[in-house]
Order: sequence, then C-alpha cells, then structure tokens
Amino acid sequence: MEIYSFIDPLCPDCWGLEPMIKKLQLEYGHTFRIRHLVGGNIKTFNSFKRKNEGITTHADVAERWERTASRSGMSCDGDLWYEDPMDTPYIASIAIKAAELQGKLPGFNFLRKMRELLFIQKQNMTKEENLIQAAKETGLDVHEFKKDLHSQAAVKAFQCDLKISSEMEVNELPTLVFFNENIEEEGLKITGLYEYEVYVRILTEMLKTKPTPEPLPSLDAFMDRYHFVATKEVAVVYDMSCEEADAAMKKLALKQKVEKVPAKHGSFWRTVKNG
Repeated sequence: MEIYSFIDPLCPDCWGLEPMIKKLQLEYGHTFRIRHLVGGNIKTFNSFKRKNEGITTHADVAERWERTASRSGMSCDGDLWYEDPMDTPYIASIAIKAAELQGKLPGFNFLRKMRELLFIQKQNMTKEENLIQAAKETGLDVHEFKKDLHSQAAVKAFQCDLKISSEMEVNELPTLVFFNENIEEEGLKITGLYEYEVYVRILTEMLKTKPTPEPLPSLDAFMDRYHFVATKEVAVVYDMSCEEADAAMKKLALKQKVEKVPAKHGSFWRTVKNG
C-alpha cells in the first residue's frame, strides 16, 4: 500500500497530524509506504500576501496557529506572525524537494526539523539562512542542499507535487490519500485531523483484511529513534493522557536519558547526548 500525505510546510494542521503518522508507522509501517507531497495551488501560495483583500491578516494567522495548537496538542507559536511574519511558502516547499534529492529519509528528517524550528522556535522558514540551518541540523550535505535549493530539479519536483495535488482534487490540507495494490481502484481520500482509529479503519478497508499491529517499542527505544518528540506524540503513540505521558517522560528524565524542552503549548523532550 501507499499513502500520499499532502501538506503545506507552514500549515499548523499538517504539523498536528504528526502524532498519528508516528503511531501508524510504528504499528502498521510494514503494510504501507508514505510519500510526502506539497499540496495546494498557486493561489494558496500567494494567499499570505493578500492582506489588503481582507483574506488573511497576520493577526488572523497568529490566532489560527494558537487555536490549532490548543486543539491538536502540537505547539505552534503564533507570535512569529507579529515578530517576523512570513511570505509565501514557496521557498520552504522547494527546500523540502531539495532535501529529498539527497534521499527519502533525509527529506523526511529535514521536513521534521524545519517544522520544529518554525513552530517551536519561531524561526521564519521562508528565509534561506534558516532553511540552511535546518539542513545543517538534519545532517544534510549543506553544499549540495544550497545548490539544489536553486536548481530546476527541485522546482520540477515541486511542480510535479502540485500537479498530482490538482489531479486528485486536493483542496484542503492536510490530506491523506490511501492506495492499495490494485491500480484499477481509486484512492481513498481523507482530509483534516481524525482520531487514530479512523486511519486504522481505512487501512483495514484498503487492505481488505485487518492488519496485525507491530508491538510498540519501549519509550527508551522510541526516543532513540526520534530524538525529539512532543508530550502529545508520546500520549498518542502509547494511548496515554498527556499527564500520563508527561509522568512517563519525567521518569526517563530522572535517568538523565531525556531533557524537557518547554514550548508555548505543552512540552517536548530531547534525548540527552551520552545520556
């Protein structure tokens, strides 16, 4: 099976989908491959600039970020829109495609790092220097990344994503499209954020059999794999409340394996080097 995940790199709702994607990959990753595509259309990419038409003001976007963070549990700090408002997400989208030219996993890790810098640290990810910093922190070949950021290959990959997005009539983000092995069958499209069970039901429907979930890793192994996670991600993956997840992570912190990183909404945890 294949899952197409259509996202906008600057979209807080897309960021809010991360806990579900993590749990799906851990439990059912043996049944599917996931592919991240930049969704939307050119009108979407220009909407940030259309303040005078009453469509979007920086205050509106800031308020939406705060509301989304409260609802999803994945922190995003709307103050960025007052301190260093962003332009079109075009360059951030090209950056994802530039990172993917170094491989699927480096591209995936770059997207995650870019979102951490954006939503938690309030770094404007429409500025090239911040994208380069994300590439460094991801461990990409920075020289290649800088070159690819201005390459036709990255632009073409981005245009290809938009074309697929248009063909599949993806008008809202985030959107997941599930495909099974039968190329004759249409994909099953789901837009927005849902409870985890909904995604499992769709997997079952597309596979025409209930897949057997893999056992979840220990919390230690989970942190060794991801290195930096939200309390909300721990809660979703391990079917805990955020309070229970926080208590479990505090136990790891006492063993000096992780350290807490406060955020505007909720908190995150980072593995301690040599911990």
